[in-house]
Amino acid sequence: MKRAILNLAVTVAVLGVCVTAIGFVPSQAAGYDYAVGIIQLVRHDALDAATEGFTQRLTELIEEEGKTVRIDYQNAQNDTVNCSVIANNFVAKDYDLIMSNATTALQAAYNSTEDIPILGTSVTVYDVALGLDNYVAEDGTLTNVSGTSDLAPLEEQALMFGELVPEARKIGLLYCSAEPNSRFQVDEMVKALEALDMGYECTLYSFSDSNDLQSVVQRMAAESEAIYLPTDNTVASNTSLIDNVCRPLGIPIIAGEEGICGGCGIATLSISYYNLGVITAEMAAEILLEGADVSSMPVRYDENPVRKYNAEICSELGIEIPDYYEAI
Repeated sequence: MKRAILNLAVTVAVLGVCVTAIGFVPSQAAGYDYAVGIIQLVRHDALDAATEGFTQRLTELIEEEGKTVRIDYQNAQNDTVNCSVIANNFVAKDYDLIMSNATTALQAAYNSTEDIPILGTSVTVYDVALGLDNYVAEDGTLTNVSGTSDLAPLEEQALMFGELVPEARKIGLLYCSAEPNSRFQVDEMVKALEALDMGYECTLYSFSDSNDLQSVVQRMAAESEAIYLPTDNTVASNTSLIDNVCRPLGIPIIAGEEGICGGCGIATLSISYYNLGVITAEMAAEILLEGADVSSMPVRYDENPVRKYNAEICSELGIEIPDYYEAI
């Protein structure tokens, strides 16, 4: 049934941009110069913004050259099997490029083809995501994969605990065990917090999926004085649940990105996922229009993270925010 649904020719509105799914018709036969498939793991603010930035900017760049592109957007509904089905369909359609939005989507595309160029976005560390050894992101050494990273400066995020919640010492760090990049982030955050030599007691709390998230969050909130949430897709999809547990207990949360912070955090040092999508689109244009070799393209970053805060939660918890933070 899922394959049948994915094979239908449909037109969908993606964040205000009209995107068309074209079934198994090759791009040239359909009257377009290029066909690009997007696998988005799940709908939430960060991934949606990356898809929006990618779709809008790539369409602009292609049209500026007098060319046309048809973009097939597919939402995997946070299902690993769906990611694989979508990726295999894109390969069967012989698309010109696949954009994989989030780690699980990248893994599915990577396992589906060695020939079609793949660009990831909203992926923190590519070698961790793909289980690779001796990979240097700046070298662009993957056969057919590159993209953009959403890794924010974790050392600077660690400093936010001392700046905003100076009395907190027991820090809980939450991550989904199914997302290797989430575990990477919390491990690095523990190192950053311990390097500050401020007596932080760091405890990791893992959950397997949304079914056991609430019980883990309840335990973490009961045992912590402050919490760190990395750029985790399951966390991003369940910020209301986390907020409903932590806010009544007065537990402040430092978040890895703006979307999570807007849902349950007090502050973040966040890159722009929209800008990340734009950068990914510029890489895609280089491949499609200029014939750039994806295997020689270094992973790129949004170099301008911004300190932001959630005014409502900060006010309710009585947390004072410096003037150089920007309200979400």
